[in-house]
Amino acid sequence: MIRKALEKDVPAAAANYRELLTYEKENGTNSNWVLDLYPTRETAEKAWQAGTLYVLEEDGEICGSVILNQLQPAEYGPAPWHIPAAPEEVLVIHTLCIPPSRAGHGYGKQFVQFALALAAQQGCKAVRLDTWAGNKPAAALYTKMGFAYVGRANVLLQGVIPEEQIFFDHAVEAES
Repeated sequence: MIRKALEKDVPAAAANYRELLTYEKENGTNSNWVLDLYPTRETAEKAWQAGTLYVLEEDGEICGSVILNQLQPAEYGPAPWHIPAAPEEVLVIHTLCIPPSRAGHGYGKQFVQFALALAAQQGCKAVRLDTWAGNKPAAALYTKMGFAYVGRANVLLQGVIPEEQIFFDHAVEAES
């Protein structure tokens, strides 16, 4: 079940970040995130405080997390989005994290479906996201889920991690 995170979920979200980034440090990266730099416990804590951290819980265990909000990074400004929308009409997917021990169960897909449903409930016109250009599994998931490739840009993730990001968007169907 996907739900808004509780304060008690923050350590589990942070542990999932650490598990993923430790694995990627040893086996090669898909996320381009950096252990102890981004994402961290502080990332989860701030999102929980803002009410934008969501977790997937199964059998009492936190199997992944995502941040869903309307904050569009500066690099979104010049992107040629397919769905024109005012900032308040956009839901943004950030920091979707499934640790390796929980991979292969469709949790990423569930989070994306949840984000699209939440966007519809909130009256949004579009869901937007970015990912590192080298994150082929994420790009494949988003494309399979109906997201359209928008473009790419060189950015400094969190102001310190240089990367080429690719952008995707998805129209939101109004709730009936």
